[in-house]
Amino acid sequence: MRNKYRLGIDAGGTFTDFVLAENNGELRVFKSPSTPQDGTIAIKAGLTQISEAVGRSIEEIVQDCDLCINGTTVALNALIEKKGVKVGLLCTAGHEDSLEIRLGHKEEGYRYEADFPPAHMIVPRHLRRPINERVIGTGEVDLPLREQEVRDAVSYFKAQGVESVAISFVWAVRNSAHEKRAKEIVQEMMPGVFVCTGSEVYPQVREYTRTSTTVVNAYLSPVMRRYVQKIDDYFKSLGAKYPVRYFQSNGGLAIGEAMQGRAVNAINSGPASAPQAGLFVGQPFGIDNVITVDMGGTSFDITLTKDGQTNLNKNIDFLRYRIGVPMIQVETLGAGGGSLCQVDQYGMLQVGPESAGATPGPVCYGKGGTIPAVTDANLVLGYLNPEAVLGGTIKLNRDAAIAAVKEHVADPLGISVEKAAYGISTIVNLNMVNGIRRVSIERGYDPRDFALLCAGGAAGMHITALAEEIGSTTVLVPKVSSVFCAFGQIISDVRYNYLASEPMRLDDDANLDALNAKFEDLEQQGREHLISDGFNADDISYTRSVEMRYVGQIHECNVEIYPGKICREKMSAILDDFHKRHEELYTYSEPHNPVELVNIESTMVGNVAKPNFQTLEPRGGKAEDALIGYRPALFDADGHWTDTAVYSGPKLDVGIVIRGPAVVEEPTTNIVVRPGWQLVLEPNQCYRLTRC
Repeated sequence: MRNKYRLGIDAGGTFTDFVLAENNGELRVFKSPSTPQDGTIAIKAGLTQISEAVGRSIEEIVQDCDLCINGTTVALNALIEKKGVKVGLLCTAGHEDSLEIRLGHKEEGYRYEADFPPAHMIVPRHLRRPINERVIGTGEVDLPLREQEVRDAVSYFKAQGVESVAISFVWAVRNSAHEKRAKEIVQEMMPGVFVCTGSEVYPQVREYTRTSTTVVNAYLSPVMRRYVQKIDDYFKSLGAKYPVRYFQSNGGLAIGEAMQGRAVNAINSGPASAPQAGLFVGQPFGIDNVITVDMGGTSFDITLTKDGQTNLNKNIDFLRYRIGVPMIQVETLGAGGGSLCQVDQYGMLQVGPESAGATPGPVCYGKGGTIPAVTDANLVLGYLNPEAVLGGTIKLNRDAAIAAVKEHVADPLGISVEKAAYGISTIVNLNMVNGIRRVSIERGYDPRDFALLCAGGAAGMHITALAEEIGSTTVLVPKVSSVFCAFGQIISDVRYNYLASEPMRLDDDANLDALNAKFEDLEQQGREHLISDGFNADDISYTRSVEMRYVGQIHECNVEIYPGKICREKMSAILDDFHKRHEELYTYSEPHNPVELVNIESTMVGNVAKPNFQTLEPRGGKAEDALIGYRPALFDADGHWTDTAVYSGPKLDVGIVIRGPAVVEEPTTNIVVRPGWQLVLEPNQCYRLTRC
């Protein structure tokens, strides 16, 4: 760290989390209610808390920060709530309806449901204007751009009050001249209006994906621009010495200028920092295979990292919109502490995805909730302290939780309250396990090879049960788990993805010179970008990947490749890796069939110095020093209550082994240690749980 502090800010839908790292290794955690209408209000409130805690003014703290990092749900919320701007689309004549045709795709589970509604169109049909032009796959111009048609379309956009324009022409990834000229005309006729092209936003093969990604970017970028400018101006007014960094969906940081025109890169900004934090926590244990699970009040987010590399999604449907740019693969479920529990019309117990939210919240909060939530079940089961006061104001009411579980679950099913509460816990656990399997088994990974990392305030009560279900033998629970994404931000690097298409069959006639030249061009762009961001050449690294397929296949398989010049020998190794990866994903490979390359990618990284965090030293304490007492807890479906030891996390010494059943209470989370597990606090301020 160049200065005294590093500040991470994660603006969620309910709370904005703050993590302040000091250069002496101390880590401070703060929370403030989010203010979606103006993010600076929540940030100011959090900075006020920090100011009071460290005894310095807000200006002094900000001026002494080497990095101020902001993760935000602004783009995501605008997409969810359909609150982007009015967009017009210029597309190649004949392709106006590709957004609605969607390659004939219907979401999984609704393929044969005729009444399933179509996706909401960001650009209505009358604002998709056809332009006669044509570039073919070789990059040659088959039909010149008819500029007057562009001008007529822009005149229509002006009359319709369009605020942003997307341009996506067929095969512009091979020759972007028509898109560039159309953009010039739009900027000339509509100065100040946001404009983006497919060859800029997603320069890879797949016309529908490129068009959809470009349209989403045009829809969100003006919203993101307003947000970034407001945040940047606020920090400048405080005297910040360095530009605010923003967290991207690819797991890296970017300056505000880059984010303003690429809002599509910020859609999954919040949970994307969790994998980096997971690796950091696992490093002292030599663990680089990590599944991170983050359970909050409403949702359950899952990410997977294998051999230090996190799963990335490309060309996926996100909220029913096709997104091509790389995004950390985050599996999100409606399974949080506030997930509601009811018996449906068929007599089946349903847990989520509806949530009680913060208001009224679970029944035990006493704020008007009547339907039991997962938190109510955990309270009934003894996993939560019935005398606990959450947030300094909410005292839990166990009797109310019992009554709600009885009325809405136990009585309709004709079972005891205990069995009903355990059933709720079991169902939400199975829902979460299914999500874990989607990011692991369905991607060719065995979850038994991974440590399970616990994040979020509610996950600690379920984590050992999840580990048992997936076969994981190691669980890590950091003390900062409730603000884990903000923590991940302060230890992340700057990251940019550079994409291109270079279709070729990988045989003896493959044009490797062209392939090497394309990679070198992408990486030179990246180096120049990062150097302009303030990085030295020694601080820059990069990785490469390619998308390949067997000739005749529709979909590609992503393969990581080593940097450096690609020669015939290296191409042979790349092909071997492709066959291996294809077999991991689809259980078979065809080594004797021809393979073709479709897309390439270079990921450029500006490596940021990591803070040095304080390590805990043993104080010579005993387990009894942290023992609060005992309370009954339920760990099986037969209703056998167990007198369970309860420990204070802040009083627990390093190296003390706690055997389950036990509960460890931290200020922001509870950790349930099921029978057959043991827990120990490690020097890196992380609890490590293993099977006895």
